[in-house]
Amino acid sequence: MRIAVSSDMDEPVARLVADELRERGHEVCLHGALSPGADPRWAACSERAAREVAEGRADQAVVCCWTGTGASIAANKVPGVRAALCADAYTADGARRWNDANVLALSLRLTSAPLLREILDAWFAAGPSEDAEDRDNVTHVERLDEGRAAR
Repeated sequence: MRIAVSSDMDEPVARLVADELRERGHEVCLHGALSPGADPRWAACSERAAREVAEGRADQAVVCCWTGTGASIAANKVPGVRAALCADAYTADGARRWNDANVLALSLRLTSAPLLREILDAWFAAGPSEDAEDRDNVTHVERLDEGRAAR
């Protein structure tokens, strides 16, 4: 799988995200502070990683900033992206399962190495739910992207 990774700071946990993904056999494309010369602002680098997903150049993305909130907000502004800020494995599992999230947002401040591995394990173990209500919710979100949601 090709995964875009962005971070507004070159922090150990951001580097660990990229290393861990590579160790799991994924191709990693770096953005922001992890890519020399790239724009490190959280809004800009999160958007770039999210656009890779939306445009099909990456299968998923991981976006990071100090709290993870700004990165998730910026990524979610890109149509076709469903970014989820995950601080634990249970949330990561639910984000993939119920929301069909395609972008994982992480806090550089709160995510330790063991927690990161748990979150990634849950993220990659879960797949989108086939439940009709769950799929209907994801479809509704997709229509929001297109500006066609029922009112």
